[in-house]
Amino acid sequence: MKINRVIIIVLDSLGVGELPDASFYGDAGSNTLAHISEAVGGLQLSTLESFGLGCLTDVQGVPCTDKPVAAFGKMAERSPGKDTTTGHWEMAGIILDQAFPVFPDGFPPEIIEPFELAVGCTVLGNIKASGTEIIDLLGREHMQSGRPIVYTSADSVFQIAAHEDVVPLPVLYEWCAAARSLLCDEYAVGRVIARPFTGTPGQFIRTPNRKDYSLVPPQPTLLDILSEHGHEVVGIGKIPDIFANRGITASLHSKSNDEGMAMVLTAMERHPQGLIFVNLVDFDMVYGHRNDAPGYGKALERFDSQLPEVMSNMAESDLLFVVADHGCDPTFPHTDHTREYVPLLVYGRNSRPVNLGIRGTFADLGATIADLLGIPPLTAGQSFSRELGFKL
Repeated sequence: MKINRVIIIVLDSLGVGELPDASFYGDAGSNTLAHISEAVGGLQLSTLESFGLGCLTDVQGVPCTDKPVAAFGKMAERSPGKDTTTGHWEMAGIILDQAFPVFPDGFPPEIIEPFELAVGCTVLGNIKASGTEIIDLLGREHMQSGRPIVYTSADSVFQIAAHEDVVPLPVLYEWCAAARSLLCDEYAVGRVIARPFTGTPGQFIRTPNRKDYSLVPPQPTLLDILSEHGHEVVGIGKIPDIFANRGITASLHSKSNDEGMAMVLTAMERHPQGLIFVNLVDFDMVYGHRNDAPGYGKALERFDSQLPEVMSNMAESDLLFVVADHGCDPTFPHTDHTREYVPLLVYGRNSRPVNLGIRGTFADLGATIADLLGIPPLTAGQSFSRELGFKL
């Protein structure tokens, strides 16, 4: 059976256990999925259980099924780092030699001074901080002065927070574009992120109008090659931003997991071939980074209840991949990403429900999709299409 369309759903930050080098990142003992299940006393994930999710790590409430309906395995990240851009790029065939730079002590004058000149005022913050903590700390002063709040994290990000009633979104996005143009060479962070918020002091909340400004991939990705060969590539959520809009033929901006899943169904109706690629960011942004294990667990159960509708709308020539891009263990004392294996679940009506084992790189995903959709092989990764039962 020929595959005409592939759907990738990224459960942003759903790690399934520490990688061998996790200790070098301060993440020894991390296991996002297992620790969430422990924290909530068990998860109800009947669909993902049938896929074989419980075979990847110990998950309370989700046993390892002996009759999976999907192929299952887990992937190790070969690139250094544990951020969104690195993970997604590796899925699409780019393995980085070195991690994007991080700035645990804030950004140097060589970056901040040109940025302040570009936006016409001095910044607040310029420290490593949690996004919710820093707006609580500096939000009042920002509202009084209009000065941008600049901060970073353990990841390679330059984040700009601004109140939507003080700094209009177009202006915040212009500030981010200015920062992106400055952050190159040794200061080339993976992403510049607009972090708008609303509310009053003591009751600030971040809005869904976040926008990411990624580096341009250094070489063609799976998305570029698919679109060059006439395939549709639908990016949902922050996928277009992560790939700097390269290789995207249709873009849908979602503001929540629910909206992202609804857009997957819409895309399935409108785009009968090619690639539909969605990132469900709430797992990471709303729950992982806020150490909210109960919220994360409920979001997983919500996704699990939505997955059957995607499955029922799949054609025989469709293949669904459910994966993640890194971990973000909400039970850890920090609020940063964690260096973990990620799940690899593959469902299709004509796909074998086999154990795919441990893949040595996320790039095996892109290599397999390239193989299935009949485009030239990527420069990295090994296809497992034959293990799924496809003889191409």
